[in-house]
Amino acid sequence: MRIRDLFYETFSAIQANRGRSLLTILGIVIGIAAVISMTALIDGIKASLVDELGLSQSRTVMIDCWTGREITMDDVSAFEAGMPDDYEFITAASYDSGSISNGVTKEQGNFMGVEPKCFEAMGTKAIAGRLFMQSEDDAGSRVIVLDQSIANRMWGSEGAAVGQSVHLGNDDYTVVGVVGGSGMRGGYSFVPLATMRARMSGGGGISQIIGFAREDADMDGIVARTKSYLRSYFNLPAEATEEPTGEGAPEYYIGVTTMASVIEQLDSTMGAFQALMTCVAGVSLVVGGIGIMNMMLTNVTERIREIGLRKALGARRSDITRQFLLESIMLCLVGGAFGILLGYAGASVLAQFASMSSEMGGLAVRPVISPTAVGLASGICVGIGVLFGFYPAWRASRLDPVESLRYQ
Repeated sequence: MRIRDLFYETFSAIQANRGRSLLTILGIVIGIAAVISMTALIDGIKASLVDELGLSQSRTVMIDCWTGREITMDDVSAFEAGMPDDYEFITAASYDSGSISNGVTKEQGNFMGVEPKCFEAMGTKAIAGRLFMQSEDDAGSRVIVLDQSIANRMWGSEGAAVGQSVHLGNDDYTVVGVVGGSGMRGGYSFVPLATMRARMSGGGGISQIIGFAREDADMDGIVARTKSYLRSYFNLPAEATEEPTGEGAPEYYIGVTTMASVIEQLDSTMGAFQALMTCVAGVSLVVGGIGIMNMMLTNVTERIREIGLRKALGARRSDITRQFLLESIMLCLVGGAFGILLGYAGASVLAQFASMSSEMGGLAVRPVISPTAVGLASGICVGIGVLFGFYPAWRASRLDPVESLRYQ
């Protein structure tokens, strides 16, 4: 039997039972749609996190030091001079929180004192106005880059906030820019580090050291060398580089985290969740496969005389097997095609809900359907067609032609 004739007969058999075929493949449609929608949504969330939360800054190294004394800028400078081969630059940050007012509205906010080069390490960009400059940090200028949510609540838009004055602590600050609510430090407003250390009560000390590794650097090696250098520099015991356990903060601790490790952890978490959702969707695929088998067994029973006639005219067992297997596979592929389209539509709807969710912090999520996911869905459809269509096809090929012709 020629391939063209085989496909024509398969298409004709499916066309003859359109209603039953569509109802039969419903389980396949739902299962594939669930797999595609969850895969697209999870990949979209991961891509949005990487793009918008600053996780693309895989060269960024966050360093926390509890040494028994206050960290100074001289320590940061010594650290930068001590590891020139590993870091492009090393900077510092201080944190504070408090109320901020524009004379009409008062808000509670989190503030971060940084040097301008810290913006590069964190991947922070202004969505209105600009970021402050090195000359402003050197002069201890009273300028501030506001968080987007605070700017919107005070003035209604990001653009309207630029150039305005806000009262923070005991001083007035000029808003030079606004940053988005997402980012490596989403939810923070930024002031020059020198300004925070001099004028804000909670920002006198260095809270965190931030390094920016050289391009193509071995991040795991940098982590180990950084811990070793800082332990030696501050003359701390070896256990100071171990993760703290038990209740309460340890007396001494050096913690080094790279954004590359955060990305790996994100991939691992998303992968586990994706695998779980795929297993749940697999139940629907099994149900759909059983429906395919039931329909094919019904088809075999309804077409016994046809099978007997084909065998009487010279059709071999392999011809009958191929015909019924191809029908089963075609049903699954049609269901898979509908499932892919429905899955993408479902992912788009779920992505909109995720974007609007307050827990996502306004993160813009766009579904991402990869060729791998589509190929996997197609492979699953073919596999289900072969797995659940084999027994009906085998049974049809074993029918006796004489008995089949006599079947009423």
